[in-house]
Amino acid sequence: MSTNQPAPTTASGAAPDVRALDARQLRTILIAVCAALMAVIASVSGLNVAQPDLAVEFGASQSTILWIINIYTLTLAALLLPLGAVGDRLGRKPMLITGLLVFGGASALAGLAQSAEVMLVARVLSGIGAAMIMPITLAVITSTFPTQERGKAIGVWTGVAGGGGILGMFLSAALVDIASWRYLFVLPVVLVVIALAMALRAVPNSREHSGHSFDTVGALTSLVAVVGLIFVLQEGPERGWTDPVTLTSLAIGLVATVFFVTWELRRHDAALLDVRLFREHGLAGGSITLLTVFGVQAGIFVVLFPFMQAVLGWSGLLSTLALMPMAVAMMMTSSLAPKLAARIGSRSTMATGIALADAGLALMASIVSVDGGYLSVLPGMLAMGIGMGLSMTPSTEAITSSLPQERQGVASALNDITREFGTALGVALLGALLSAGYRSAIDGQLDGVPQGTADAAREGVANAVEAAGGAGSHAQQLEHAAQQAFVDGWQQAMWAGVAVMGALFLYILTRGPKNTTPTPDNDAPAPETVPSR
Repeated sequence: MSTNQPAPTTASGAAPDVRALDARQLRTILIAVCAALMAVIASVSGLNVAQPDLAVEFGASQSTILWIINIYTLTLAALLLPLGAVGDRLGRKPMLITGLLVFGGASALAGLAQSAEVMLVARVLSGIGAAMIMPITLAVITSTFPTQERGKAIGVWTGVAGGGGILGMFLSAALVDIASWRYLFVLPVVLVVIALAMALRAVPNSREHSGHSFDTVGALTSLVAVVGLIFVLQEGPERGWTDPVTLTSLAIGLVATVFFVTWELRRHDAALLDVRLFREHGLAGGSITLLTVFGVQAGIFVVLFPFMQAVLGWSGLLSTLALMPMAVAMMMTSSLAPKLAARIGSRSTMATGIALADAGLALMASIVSVDGGYLSVLPGMLAMGIGMGLSMTPSTEAITSSLPQERQGVASALNDITREFGTALGVALLGALLSAGYRSAIDGQLDGVPQGTADAAREGVANAVEAAGGAGSHAQQLEHAAQQAFVDGWQQAMWAGVAVMGALFLYILTRGPKNTTPTPDNDAPAPETVPSR
């Protein structure tokens, strides 16, 4: 399928001139979509720091608390592709405004919730609103910004998407420590108000005019496939990978995925997502890179938080603050990546970022120690942040530029789904490797420890540190053994990440996007633009 972009038209039939938007207007648009994106991203990770508070407030089990956290991500991931396509057809500005209203109202409801059931409903509604917002934020950039400015804008968007989760966790931890978990929802509501005010005033409307009917079967099938596969990755570690519910969900997800691909191949140009485009190096390389990079990033967080809290004895607030150097490095280099890509090409920029991230993982695997503390992981974190920033922006550009301009909502949704799948996959796989390595290492260190205390210690490093308080003369031995076993499991997980990133580096070198540099073009095509209402 050709990705030649159609000539844009306005409501009057004339081609709109993107140069009519001056620098101030473009800056306002960028702030609006990034504020909306930050609200969505912060809500993914924010509640993690408040799990104990939620359990006490609602008298809920750990399983219920995990559902309150995970149902948001599950709903968001499942609806990204269908709602991204709907936004392309109905208009991106109306979809963005509607999403902000739904998301803001749901966040307010969550902050006022008096029961776990109300909180679950609020999180589902938040996920629906987020799925309306997230793909549209990037689609607005790709359909509004002229070619010579688009890469910089995507770099800023990518930095917020990558570093926003860490920033959101820090602010959430601060609010929980200073005030109450209910104040976690003040941040997204404030961001929604800012984004809404700016979007109403500055964001132009654009939409697709298709000669084909909406691919309802494809939309529903994609929803079932994503729910099935994400559910497996979220629930597998808790229920067990051989649990009947896990296996049933996996079967449903895989069957739906196969049906979706088969159906989309039959639909050709009328498909929700033309899967034939994955033959192109840009779309395939960009998607695989984001899947892997976000998976490794999520896996690192699974490792870093227990290390800082259970091994170093830091608070949740201090632990999230310790991640900020990585987030800042990621956000800064995401903005610089387009300039580097303009000099050496997208493939070389992606490969450089992946190599730096891989070196960061190797550093964290080789020099981490209990005695070395935070300074033994900081160099690796910085290298990871720089590498991820350099690789994410050109990967996002490769995905969005592979689909036609009138399908930018779908392109953006595909970009977002890839990130969500990568995150879930990284948490599940690297978390499993960490747990297996920890249990293997601590088993030989529990000689003489009472059976009940030893069983608690095998559950995890946090359990071991807590159990050490009642272990009498074995307390110091148990605590030190658990901390060292965690570092051993850490190294096992990190070296697995090094191998995965090494394979990705070789793939991008040989099959990545073409190493071309962007050509300035003031007449960048855009989809039909209609007057704002």
